[in-house]
Order: sequence, then structure tokens, then C-alpha cells
Amino acid sequence: MIVENHQIAYRNVASKLYNFLPEEIDTALMDFDSILTSHGYHPTGPIFFSIISDPTAEVMTAQLFLPIAENYFSLPKEEEVNFSSYFNVDNLLMTRVTENYEVQSQVKYWELFNYMNEHNMTQKTPIFVQFKKTNSNRTYAEISLGVL
Repeated sequence: MIVENHQIAYRNVASKLYNFLPEEIDTALMDFDSILTSHGYHPTGPIFFSIISDPTAEVMTAQLFLPIAENYFSLPKEEEVNFSSYFNVDNLLMTRVTENYEVQSQVKYWELFNYMNEHNMTQKTPIFVQFKKTNSNRTYAEISLGVL
């Protein structure tokens, strides 16, 4: 199932670019969270990321994002973390992965691109992936792609 007109919107978002092997994504996610929490920042939302590189590349380039409680932001420059008081991406196509993430993420990725092409849409953003939890604490991923 693909949903049109999805939106990702958060206040006070820290972000950082990472290069890693796809199987090392958890290491990048933990590193980013550790940088922020070690400097006294408090996450308020789910960590999410955009895939900037070709998703079939051996080394993935991704920008990780994490909403924080604080309205101010100051980290040493060498941490290479950016801050936006508001983050909003709209007009997204979105689908969900609820299990078997490694295999299903690839399947859903291509479903989004096929849907975009079949409906004569143009890509305007990289792929975004958000990890969320249901009320029963079950994890799932929302995969989104901005279109015109």
C-alpha cells in the first residue's frame, strides 16, 4: 500500500551526515544518539534518515535526523552536527515495512519508484526512513519519497 500526500514535520531537529556499510546502520544511529545525549540534549521523537547515495552502493551516505527538546543548540564544530528549528517535508509517497526489514525495504523502495513513474510524478527528495512504534511497542519503518 502506498499513501500519497504524507508529511514529515518536527521542531528542533539535529542532523549529521554519515557514510557506512548498510549493515552498519545501527552503529551510525547509536553514534548519533550518543553524541547528542552526551552533550545533554534530549530526544523527543523518532530518529529518521534520508538516503543520499544510490541505495545499491556498497557504502551508503545518509543524513540522520533526531528531534530534540531543546530550543537552542551548540556543539563543538568537530562533531559536525547541524540544527534546524523546524523540519518539514511534504507531498511524500509513503509505505510501511513491518517485518523482515532488510528484504522488504528493498521491495518497498522499488514500489515507491514504480508508483511514482506510473503516475507521471517527478522525484523531489531523497528517500526518507522513519522508525516508529505502535501503541503495543511493535517497531515498523515508514519509507517516504517526495514527489511533484
